[in-house]
Amino acid sequence: MSPGPVAKQAPALDVDALLADPETSIIVCCGAGGVGKTTTAAALGLRAAEAGRRVVVLTIDPARRLAQSLGLTELDNTPRPVTDIDDSSGGSLHAMMLDMKRTFDEVVLAHADPGKAEQILANPFYLAVSSSFAGTQEYMAMEKLGQLRAVAGTEDAPWDLIVVDTPPSRSALDFLDAPNRLGSFLDGRFIRLLTAPAKAGGRAGLKVFGVGVQLVTSTMTKVLGGQLLTDVQTFVNALDTMFGGFRERADETYRLLSEHGTAFLVVAAPERDALREASYFVERLEADRMPLAGLVVNRMGRVAATGITPSRALSVAETLEDGGGPKSATNAAALLRLHAALVRTAERQRELAQRFSRSHPGIPVVQVPALGRDVHDLDSLRQVGHALAGS
Repeated sequence: MSPGPVAKQAPALDVDALLADPETSIIVCCGAGGVGKTTTAAALGLRAAEAGRRVVVLTIDPARRLAQSLGLTELDNTPRPVTDIDDSSGGSLHAMMLDMKRTFDEVVLAHADPGKAEQILANPFYLAVSSSFAGTQEYMAMEKLGQLRAVAGTEDAPWDLIVVDTPPSRSALDFLDAPNRLGSFLDGRFIRLLTAPAKAGGRAGLKVFGVGVQLVTSTMTKVLGGQLLTDVQTFVNALDTMFGGFRERADETYRLLSEHGTAFLVVAAPERDALREASYFVERLEADRMPLAGLVVNRMGRVAATGITPSRALSVAETLEDGGGPKSATNAAALLRLHAALVRTAERQRELAQRFSRSHPGIPVVQVPALGRDVHDLDSLRQVGHALAGS
């Protein structure tokens, strides 16, 4: 039987070149949950800032890890400066966490006249949509990213690089669908379904729309209160002049994400499920023609004494244990068994990473070794940054 094709080594991802390129203005970190996207985004932001870039890191992940690792007590919807970085190269670092309701409020205040803005903000239906309606987070992520990009380079917004840390799991790419989903919501059957009965005269008008509409309206009424139909009609009438602006800005941000100057980094752990998710992200980004910079394989196992094979380590451990020697021999046997387990884990992780590269040839890859401890401060973020740069 002829041997299979020889796997070519994946091209190396040059993170420092990506960060140093002045044309790189947006980096989006995406991937499954629990693979280190937040840490990667923070480390990229810190490394870029200490190399002279002016950076803002936007996290959409509600976890508080980013604030802790950057030495901040909390993050909110306003970029906060990160102190204690090495700014000798002229760089700076800000960080923030998306507050979707506050962002929605800001949009209303900015694009509606004061009277209508007050009416919208007090509307019960608006309060529900802006706080918990499915898809609002993705819509507002697009809004906030667009806002950050629009003011970049000004005195109050000195950043020239935006690093985005996306939500866990496949929802991390939902914001790519935000323009179409937003348009479907604002222009679609859902709004018409709920407003038509109100325009038809309240409960009397419901008879025209059948049992299905009554069930939907009944459910929504229980959630939002007895004045649902009136609230929806008032909300839609007040927000009507803003609908086109929502969609136009979301479309513009989508175009920005697809242009030169944006770079998507897929982050994965060296595990089967995480790399399967990474394949999904890569294929989705390529299908949408988004600028994919490469893959970060995070928390790779590493072993110092690579000359001792697992089988040899286990053989020696068994000999020591059978000999019934002193406690030191027992401890040595335990260490040899641990070494064997670590080497086998590292080999398995390396094979999984190579399998990904065989399936996606040409995708640049960088492997980041596991630190062996939690990343909780700037020094540990610097270590991750060094690893990301391959140093």
